[in-house]
Amino acid sequence: MAVEVLPDDRALRSERRRRALAQMEAHDLDVLVLGRQANVRYVSGAPQLWIAGTRPFGPTCVLVRRTGAIHLLSTWDEGIPEDIPHEHLYGIAWNPTNTIGVLARIDGAADARRVGTDAMSPVFAQALPMAFPNAELVDGEQAMRAARAIKTADEIAAVRASIAVAQQALTAAVSALTPGVSEQTLTGVLMEAMTAAGVSTPANQDVAWVTSREHPWRRGAGDGAAQAGDLVAFSAGVLAGGYVAEVGRTYPVGEVPGAGALYRRWDALWQRLAGACRPGATGSDLLNAYTAAGEPMPPMPVAYGLGLGFDPPMVAVELPATAAAEHLRPGMVLAVTGYVFEPGVGSVFGREAVLITEDGHEVLTTSPFADH
Repeated sequence: MAVEVLPDDRALRSERRRRALAQMEAHDLDVLVLGRQANVRYVSGAPQLWIAGTRPFGPTCVLVRRTGAIHLLSTWDEGIPEDIPHEHLYGIAWNPTNTIGVLARIDGAADARRVGTDAMSPVFAQALPMAFPNAELVDGEQAMRAARAIKTADEIAAVRASIAVAQQALTAAVSALTPGVSEQTLTGVLMEAMTAAGVSTPANQDVAWVTSREHPWRRGAGDGAAQAGDLVAFSAGVLAGGYVAEVGRTYPVGEVPGAGALYRRWDALWQRLAGACRPGATGSDLLNAYTAAGEPMPPMPVAYGLGLGFDPPMVAVELPATAAAEHLRPGMVLAVTGYVFEPGVGSVFGREAVLITEDGHEVLTTSPFADH
C-alpha cells in the first residue's frame, strides 16, 4: 500500500457521491456546504489532511444536487479526481468575503432554496446567506451521517485493507513486549511497522499502556515500563486510504497470576457483545451486554462506527437516549470494545472491527489474543 497521493478509485467515490446526492434529495437540500474533512473526502474523493480534534469551520467542498457538480477548496491539482474540473477549484482566502464571492458564482447558488452545512461558525453564519441569497440554511450533517453510516462494498474492502495494516503493526509491537520495554518504545515499533506498510497516519497515538492493578480504567502507577506480571494493552489504529481501522488486544508480560480467569471473563463479555451485533439491534443492546455479563460499564464508548473517521452509530453509557435510538443495519462497520478489570491483576482490553451483515455479523479483525 503506497502513501496516498492519488484520488480514491472512481467506483468508490462515484457510489459515495450517489449516496450523498440521494440523501440530499431525501433531506430536500439543493446545495451541501461541507467543512469536515471526512465529509469532504466522502463527496470529492480527494485525499484530505488528517487533522485530529476540532478546527474552525470553512466551506471546503460544495455539492450541487441539480447538476451533481463538486466545487473544492484546493491549492493544487495533485490528488484531485479528473471529474472535478480545474475551474471548480478555489484557493484559500484569508478574507471570508472573497470566499463568499467564489461560492456566489457557483451555478445553482443564486436559486438554491435549502442549503445544508455540516458545521457553522459565527462568521460564516453571517456570510453564507450572501452566497445563497434565496436559501434557508439548515443542518446538512444529518444527510451526511445517513449517507456514511452504511458502507458500500468498495468501502468495506477499503476498511479491510486498513485493518490489515493495523494488525501487521500490532503484531510488530506485541513481538517487542519484553520486561523493561517502555510504552513509548512499543508505540514507536508499531508506528514504524505501520509506516513500512505505506501508511504514515495513525488513528490514535495512545498505542500501548501498562494497565493498573489497583484501579480500573487507569494506567499503571510506574514509569511506563512493562514489568513481569503486568498486563499491557495495545490499541492499534491507522488511517489508510482515508479509512480508519482499529484493533485492541491485551498481552501479559510473562506469567500473570489470575490473568486466565480475567481473559475468560472478557470472552464471556464478548459473547454477549457479539450477540448484540445483528440487524435490528439497538445501541442499548450493546450497553446491556455489560450488565448481563455482570461487568461495570466502561468510560469509553462501547461501540462506534468506522469509516472515513468515526461514523454512526455512537454507543456510550453517557448517551443512553442516543444509544436507544441507534439501530444496527447491514453494511455498518463498528469498533466494539470489551473491557474487564480485576484488582491485583489488571485489565483486559479488546477491540474488534465488526461488519453487520444481513443475517448477523462478521468480525473483520483476526489478530490473536494471548493464550489463556
